[in-house]
Amino acid sequence: MSAAKQVYHALRQQILDMTLLPGTRIIERDIAAEHGTSRTPVHEAVQRLADEGLIEIAPRVGTFVARIPLDQIEEAMLVRTALEAAVVERAATRATSEGLARLRAILAEQHACVEANDTRGFHRTDEAFHEALADIAGFPGVWRLIVQAKTQVDRYRRLTLPMPGRMDGVVAEHEAVVAAMESGHAPQAVAAMRDHLDHVFPVVEIARNFRPDYFVNHLPAGQSGHDA
Repeated sequence: MSAAKQVYHALRQQILDMTLLPGTRIIERDIAAEHGTSRTPVHEAVQRLADEGLIEIAPRVGTFVARIPLDQIEEAMLVRTALEAAVVERAATRATSEGLARLRAILAEQHACVEANDTRGFHRTDEAFHEALADIAGFPGVWRLIVQAKTQVDRYRRLTLPMPGRMDGVVAEHEAVVAAMESGHAPQAVAAMRDHLDHVFPVVEIARNFRPDYFVNHLPAGQSGHDA
């Protein structure tokens, strides 16, 4: 892997898991020193992340971790809900005992993460749950599309997982999806998935009120989010 790709993946993960918080200044020379490389691959990585909307470059002001755009969360959830509803409908009709056992094992891991208050592990198992549904449905490529669409959603979710009862609620919603699949009732599984994803927006508003400096509304074309 090239130095630029290594820096890109490292910075991207830090932004997505909220290690680098929205509004954090990005100083390329410091990142280059941290990774033991020149500034050129760092600059390439920063430009790529800016293209993805994860970094803001404000001329004569500086480079910052982008704030979370609320309009993109809404769009991403629209796409995700449509795709995941189709996935779970198909998965409910194709699920084998092995596939259901895989989902139950992931749920057990999620319960353990809740007990340990392990938000990082919980996020990992949440991803595994939804990816497993796509595999069971025979649509692994759809999961890759969902991952691309939900980049900004992942940042917000990492912010909200520590909220009291949030992880418990997600596990209960996952349990409802699996229970419907075990009964072979595809419409019920779809309804459970839609209910699960519909709980995103109320929590967004709570997070926005708690840390308004982490979010930004829709931006006019060409306007820097840092200056909005």
